[in-house]
Amino acid sequence: MTTPLAAKIAREYGTPVAVVDMERVERNIARIQATCDEAGVANRPHIKTHKSPVLAKLQIAAGARGITCQKLGEAEVMAEAGIDDILISYNLLGEEKMARLGALQAKANVTVAADNPVVVASLTLAAAASGRPLSVVVECDTGRRRAGVETPGEAVALAREIASSDGLSFAGFMLYPTESGWAEAQTFYDEALAGVRSLGLDAAMVSTGGTPNLKNIGKLKGATEHRPGTYIYNDRMQVAAGVATWDDCALNIYSTVVSRAGPDRGILDAGSKTLTSDTGGGLDGHGLIIEHPQARIARFAEEHGFLDLTRSNMRPAVGDVVRIVPNHVCVVVNMMDEVVMVRGEEIVGTLPVAARGKLR
Repeated sequence: MTTPLAAKIAREYGTPVAVVDMERVERNIARIQATCDEAGVANRPHIKTHKSPVLAKLQIAAGARGITCQKLGEAEVMAEAGIDDILISYNLLGEEKMARLGALQAKANVTVAADNPVVVASLTLAAAASGRPLSVVVECDTGRRRAGVETPGEAVALAREIASSDGLSFAGFMLYPTESGWAEAQTFYDEALAGVRSLGLDAAMVSTGGTPNLKNIGKLKGATEHRPGTYIYNDRMQVAAGVATWDDCALNIYSTVVSRAGPDRGILDAGSKTLTSDTGGGLDGHGLIIEHPQARIARFAEEHGFLDLTRSNMRPAVGDVVRIVPNHVCVVVNMMDEVVMVRGEEIVGTLPVAARGKLR
């Protein structure tokens, strides 16, 4: 069954297409800003989900303290749009990036993360190029085993190195605790803070992260801000994590059923180049079809989404346009040049994904 709005979008834009419900976006922004305010921490949203200066400015207008970017190219897009307070939460290395970071730092207030001395040494080049001090936070591994120093002692040593490096200023700590590891993160942070204070330094910025951690926001004593990203759109992962409902999922992929070659199977025109192969941490299938929640998007080819309909009482017909909640919305958005915006049953325009593909 195709809704009237889905039929209209398919006629005007074709499928597959990403469609964003702006009323849900605005509701999500307001809800999480209120959550941060109530917890007494600033909201520094991560733009890797939407990659749009327009939406970043909506978040800032609602009360967010600047933004977070994962890559330098994203930060350049945001600064070009006039956003001034940017945390780049990723190790940056190399002369090319340092020249770009120096140019960015000359026109916007930028803080960067580092977890090793090689990165710190490289950052001095950017500071010299910008002509003003560059703020650096120490990234700490508090259980995810991704990036970050592994011990409080390493955090203190790196803070000392930052503070003693020409053009760099130690700004504090950046953490991304696991959803169940906040007590351990507190122990790590307390030891690291005591260590830097013994050096005559302090941590003005203590940044925690993640939409799945919104249920833990404020639990780290001393935290000054939080970095949620996915909350603006939400997805199956956030619903599974218990931090969003289906009504909070603001982005859907509209896709057409193009084949029903067998009674228990079918093909969508959205394959891996649209929905991506991200399993969302082990979710069943590759997205939730709103009209047919018992159906499974079982596997992909590049332009084919393979439907398993064995559990479905109602089955789509060829030509039906269905709405899909992605497993992981961030990687799906990065596949799109633009998204279609709607309010209720009305199409209100398109929004460029301005920082799409900024991998450097």
